[in-house]
Amino acid sequence: MTVYGLTKQRWLQVISAYSGWLMDGYTTIAYALVAVTISTIFFPSTIGIYGLVATFGGLAVEEIARPVGSVALGNFLGDKIGRKNMLVITIIGFSVFAASKGLLPSYKSIGIVAPILLYVILFIEGTFAGAEYGGGTTLSMEDVPAKKRAPVGAFVQSGFGTGFFIVSFVFAALSSYYGRAEFAVIGWRVLFFTTIIPGLLTLIIRYITSETQIFDDMKKNNEILREPVVGLFKKGGKPLIFALIFTSGLLFINTVTFSFYPALLALLNPGLSDAKIGTYNALINLVSLFGVWIGGIAALLIVGRKKSILIYSLIFIILTYPIAFFAFKGGAIIDLIVFSVQAFFEAMIFSTLPAFLAESFSKTFRTTGVGFAYNGGAIFGGFAISIVSILLNNYA
Repeated sequence: MTVYGLTKQRWLQVISAYSGWLMDGYTTIAYALVAVTISTIFFPSTIGIYGLVATFGGLAVEEIARPVGSVALGNFLGDKIGRKNMLVITIIGFSVFAASKGLLPSYKSIGIVAPILLYVILFIEGTFAGAEYGGGTTLSMEDVPAKKRAPVGAFVQSGFGTGFFIVSFVFAALSSYYGRAEFAVIGWRVLFFTTIIPGLLTLIIRYITSETQIFDDMKKNNEILREPVVGLFKKGGKPLIFALIFTSGLLFINTVTFSFYPALLALLNPGLSDAKIGTYNALINLVSLFGVWIGGIAALLIVGRKKSILIYSLIFIILTYPIAFFAFKGGAIIDLIVFSVQAFFEAMIFSTLPAFLAESFSKTFRTTGVGFAYNGGAIFGGFAISIVSILLNNYA
């Protein structure tokens, strides 16, 4: 029995990648949602806005670690022992360190060691997370027919948005249950602990998933490279450079929008409760999920992958100024509307990314190449939110 021309095992591979991205969206946005709260827990309150800047700097630390993980784990595991086997290992490390942030002591308890521990945990977490995109994209795309990669890739990409959507509601529920004062003491820790749930579900799915036929054939035909990363830089240099440029710009934009929506909603609307901020973020991301799915279908049926990226990007750029204008001039409802519109078109750009990256690299170093291209671009994006935090200091 097949669904959309894919067997049960092919769908398990797709869902394995999707669930990893759900985990990534859940953990990343969980950190962004509590950034304002934990900025005075891990940093001295006397430094004001720079405590928030330093807190968001943790995202930059994690992004720096991601390409390290994608190259190291992709080279030594994903392109050698298998995409599925690597992803089983990475989700265990990812889940454990994501949840462990909830155990960290505060600045008042141990001083400067507190933010150091936070950064160390984020770096290790980022190392495991870095292998997710390369491994998951390769696992989900390799055995999918070329004509079906855009919509299937869009579904995989929407995993991040699904995680964003779920954690926003979890945040809203915890904020409502604890109240702002108690949430600052224990609620944020509980939120980090909940990351173990999507991690465990992902591990179960991956355990029962099979390896791709392409990798099995590589083993059978003795095509596995001794050093895939060497092959990447020798034979895949041009597509790697192009992919890095593309992902750097795209992920910079993504960071200053999706990761910053929670803080920006709070900054522009001081009277908005944490519960409402969580709900608004969930709604924004729900709209973005439709953007990913519609973008993938449109790329298949109407314009093709390459043209779709250009068209979606042009629409996004044209709308940037009016969205910024209304966001800073309107109230909370206006912010919800304009951020939702922005998120929709931004998500459309992302819809074709998995297929584009998977097709850019040879099967012998595909996990390493896709992971390095995506996470290398994410380094640039990781610094974006701290830059914007500083720029908004004058507004605050």
